Amino acid sequence: MRIPLLVATMAGLMAGHAALAQPQPSMTGGRPILLMGGFPAGTQADIYWRLIQQPLAAELGSPTAVEARTGASGNIALEATARAAPDGTVVLAATSAMLAINRAVMPSMPIDTQTDLAPVMTLFEAPNVLVVSAEKRPQFTNCQALISAARAAPGRLNYASSGIGASTHLAAAQFATAANIDVTHVPYRGGPFAMTALYQGDADLFFYQSGPVLDDWRNGRVRLLGITSAQRMPSLPEIPTIAEACDMPGFVSTTWYGVVVAAATPRPIIDRLHAAIRKVTDTPEIRARLEGMGFTMMLGGPEEMRARLAADIPHWAEVVRRSGARQQ
Repeated sequence: MRIPLLVATMAGLMAGHAALAQPQPSMTGGRPILLMGGFPAGTQADIYWRLIQQPLAAELGSPTAVEARTGASGNIALEATARAAPDGTVVLAATSAMLAINRAVMPSMPIDTQTDLAPVMTLFEAPNVLVVSAEKRPQFTNCQALISAARAAPGRLNYASSGIGASTHLAAAQFATAANIDVTHVPYRGGPFAMTALYQGDADLFFYQSGPVLDDWRNGRVRLLGITSAQRMPSLPEIPTIAEACDMPGFVSTTWYGVVVAAATPRPIIDRLHAAIRKVTDTPEIRARLEGMGFTMMLGGPEEMRARLAADIPHWAEVVRRSGARQQ
């Protein structure tokens, strides 16, 4: 990751929005709003909240703060949101893995993601990319070279993930099954740690979201061998899909993000949050930044998010069952 460049970009975007946004009556009576993510600083939800933090504060008429509440594959952030006062002062950008996969992987979830949280909106969909180190694994020039190496030495290659049952884990498990290869899973405590392992040569490959690795791809530090979306991304036309690069027709594995609050939050607050977040996100500057990171914008309302989650839960339960992923 190239954090200084990212911070400079976000600062410019936020300054432009702050100059345009006009303060509105406070949604929370002036109390601060916590914009929370479940994974470390520099990961996607954290980047997103910092991009829109200032214009969102103006739109909601309340100060905002961004916090990465990490741990337990996002469950700590989920539980903190579910237990928060239902007044819109704690707002979580959650991944579909947190909302749908965790419940299939973990025998005892601290909350029920369908009944203890209220959906506000879908944000965007993010495919994973198959990442290898250009320096540590120069022989992996393309996906077929990687598969051939794995087949030649069953069990010798390993793949990193951001945690057991995370989308980064399940994308790799799906890939291994489709490629008919035996590779070893090594979970880490979040994507940045897994990327460090890749850079150091401790991990052979990693399925990760594109945003944090684009700078290192452009400067040649890593190779992106394929993307897990159904079609090539308009913002990354050079990167083939896994389906085409690896000869795996129909291979798709993406993550989507959505905003949730405590379940008892009144509908007027949910509607105002949805309207405000959609307004500040659906601008040319923010759209360009997010699409440049490989995201596909969604911005659907509470009902759309509820229906998508209801469909995803049984889908990922079956993927988890086939993968054998399980946390204690």
